[in-house]
Amino acid sequence: MDLVADERPSDSPLVDTIWHNRSEGGGSFISMASNQWQLVVARRKGVVRITVHGPESKSSSATATDDTEYFGILFKLGAFMPHLPAKVLVDTDQDLPEAARRSFWLNSSTWEIPNFDNADTFVNRLVRSGMLVREPIVEAALQGQLLDALSQRTAQRRYLQATGMTLTVTRQIERARLATFLLKQGVSILDTVYDAGYFDQPHLTRSLKHFIGQTPAQILNKARSERLSILYKTVQSPLLYDTNVEQSLLPEIT
Repeated sequence: MDLVADERPSDSPLVDTIWHNRSEGGGSFISMASNQWQLVVARRKGVVRITVHGPESKSSSATATDDTEYFGILFKLGAFMPHLPAKVLVDTDQDLPEAARRSFWLNSSTWEIPNFDNADTFVNRLVRSGMLVREPIVEAALQGQLLDALSQRTAQRRYLQATGMTLTVTRQIERARLATFLLKQGVSILDTVYDAGYFDQPHLTRSLKHFIGQTPAQILNKARSERLSILYKTVQSPLLYDTNVEQSLLPEIT
């Protein structure tokens, strides 16, 4: 059975979703690739762990501890902390040290540990302090545009700094996650190929094995024992799924 979580929207334009769940039993699971980073607070037997989970460029094996309560803030693509940009967080986690029983250290200052109910207040404080910002070039790129005042090289650098990924990889990950969502909704493999914009079934299979960690047939198999990480209902630009988009809008940095 896959990991599930209670979710709610946020008042902040920089946050995609706020979630929490509780693991009744520990064990391994497959962590799917994700373009977005998140702040996660885990509580187990009186011990609190605050972690910044960076974007994930590929699927990987992960472990959940038993009897643990998790709470997380999933940030929108393009939102980042200047002192800890997504570029340095890709495929890594960074634990934030506790300052006291109910606070932790972040960029040399103490912050109250947020929870599911007051997460918006916490995020708003980050924004007011300048510790959480949004890169406008990301939204422009997702809409198929470049800002007139920027050179292509500058746009590439700023996009990578804010997201940790190139636009090409961003699109590949979002397409794979969309395909996974469709399969889990009962859409056939062939219809998923078409709806998610893949060239053919082998293309879909290669993508899902790399970014999701399972083949389409394995995702459809409800009797399987492997668990997948939480598949958040994120809403991204349609550009991410459009295979006809001009690739030169924001090409890979070499």
